Amino acid sequence: MDRDGTLNVPVVRAGMPYAPASVAEFQLFPGVPEACRALHAAGYTLVVATNQPDVGRGTQPQAVVEAMHARLRQLIPEIAAVEVCYAAGRDGEPEDPRRKPAPGMLLEAARDLGLDLARSWMIGDRWRDIDCGHNAGVRTVFIDLGYEESLRVAPDFTVRSFPEAARIILAHPEAGNLNPVKISPA
Repeated sequence: MDRDGTLNVPVVRAGMPYAPASVAEFQLFPGVPEACRALHAAGYTLVVATNQPDVGRGTQPQAVVEAMHARLRQLIPEIAAVEVCYAAGRDGEPEDPRRKPAPGMLLEAARDLGLDLARSWMIGDRWRDIDCGHNAGVRTVFIDLGYEESLRVAPDFTVRSFPEAARIILAHPEAGNLNPVKISPA
């Protein structure tokens, strides 16, 4: 799962989402803890994979991001791991294999936790999340929050919220490729 815009409410400026700047700004979307508990109860291992480039750019202290992750794990203790890429992602810098859309964080989590990527999912609200899942060979659920950016790879499912994404996953436990489906809000 992605973090900002997927589990927690992003700060949106000019139609684009940004990470919260402080623990005080960090708040989960409604229904996220319950949806995570349902996924965990169904046997899914919950892993957060998040790019936090502001740390690499020097505009946010790593301690603040770590405090947000501590708060996240306090609110959702079912989370098995939080994978973080602090690379700035600036043009001209070498690509970090852990920075989404590269699949490094998912591949490392699968190795470290013994996860079967063929039976795994990636949930996210940005093109980088969906591309990351595609690059790792997992099924993807895109949470469409109406940002001013386009997807580059079609997700398996499109929904409007994390609880909807969890319902899709719980309804499709089988492995294998799926055709892209758009789910309308109820």
